[in-house]
Amino acid sequence: MVSFRTVERPLVAGEYLDGSMTRRARASAALLVFALVAAALSGCGGGPALLTLNWYINPDNGGQAELAAKCTAAAGGRYRLETSVLPNEATGQREQLVRRLAAEDDSIDLMSLDPPFVAEFAAAGFLRPFADSEAAALTDGVLEGPVESARWEGKLVSAPFWANSQLLWYRKSVAVEARLDLGTPVTWEQIIGAAERTATTVEVQGRRYEGYMVWINALVASAGGSILADPEAGKDARPALDSDAGRRAAAVINRLARSAAADPGLSSADEEAARAAFQRERGGFMANWPYIYGAAQEAVADGSLDQAVLDDIGWARYPRVTPDQASRPPLGGINLAVSGFSRHPGEAVEAVRCITSAQSQQEYMVGAKNPAARASVYDDPEVRRIFPMADLIRESINDSAPRPRTPYYTDVSSAVVRTFHPPSGVRPQQTPVEAAKLIVDVLHDRVLL
Repeated sequence: MVSFRTVERPLVAGEYLDGSMTRRARASAALLVFALVAAALSGCGGGPALLTLNWYINPDNGGQAELAAKCTAAAGGRYRLETSVLPNEATGQREQLVRRLAAEDDSIDLMSLDPPFVAEFAAAGFLRPFADSEAAALTDGVLEGPVESARWEGKLVSAPFWANSQLLWYRKSVAVEARLDLGTPVTWEQIIGAAERTATTVEVQGRRYEGYMVWINALVASAGGSILADPEAGKDARPALDSDAGRRAAAVINRLARSAAADPGLSSADEEAARAAFQRERGGFMANWPYIYGAAQEAVADGSLDQAVLDDIGWARYPRVTPDQASRPPLGGINLAVSGFSRHPGEAVEAVRCITSAQSQQEYMVGAKNPAARASVYDDPEVRRIFPMADLIRESINDSAPRPRTPYYTDVSSAVVRTFHPPSGVRPQQTPVEAAKLIVDVLHDRVLL
């Protein structure tokens, strides 16, 4: 008889009730019904067991489990998708997958992978590259930023599933008081100056973690540079931080950290700390992901935030570093990859096509509130109702700058964040030089982080 196993977990933030069942419960129930029907059809005797594809996912509000149920039904009995939830933090997700894949664990068929780790996994042989014929369908209509993050050495090794980018969020009343026109591109210097004039803050992520690397990388890219000159060179990659772009990026961090616009908790701020401070009385401006708008709506609904605060929130393109150069906003999201050790690669590729289709991405964006990687999804009326800034999100994702695509990304990121922290200690002429040296020393095992 066909067996069925559900990977249990507690409700996560943002999960909601639909009648008496959560989205996760409805998805699990759908899979259970499908498994029982398949078992009945096989006679529960000596018939073959239904092929199971194991999909390791990052935590969400049940949206991926719901897509697993949908794509299981679409497979018509040829396979079923079963989800297993990885740890909350991206680094924890990477560690668990690396341990299993390094042991050539063939129980992993699909994985939801943070884009910065794609190069590492591909270089190690952990991912099955998509054939050119497969890649065409998986990248058709996908925004440029996510496609760039999904490739390694000229091959598509992961499929963009959902994408993300940061926007500049601002309090409309503060912008009016500061006489700052957010209808045209603005620089970091302009918003810092506006915050100083209005005694408000500019909220960013300055804690010693990956979110700080996101900010540093976006600043360097927006100044026309990069963290590494040749990231695919592996250990022999040359740092590019000791450059005009690196110094301009460091100057922005120095300017904010040493100004009256800096939050007192800047050096320990993550996304949630920045969001909370932005919603308080001194909040003026913030660089953060689009989820903050939905979070503010939920806070109004539960009575923890005044409607007036939500009504006062505006959005604009990520700030520029220099007036004459368009910004390169951060790139986030999740790519889907097929394990190089999967015993069912054909079925796994078929499942990837189903999960990353435009329809699936539309359903996921509406349900999980995570932006799509396919451009057409942003024209959907329901998406535009939930995300009134849909066009700006699409533009930002398309123009975004991936973090360094290197097999040694974790080492590079750790070296940069360590050197640039705390933000108040950043020196434009010195810090980029020190970071470049530490990157080389770490890559050549002269320094351990």
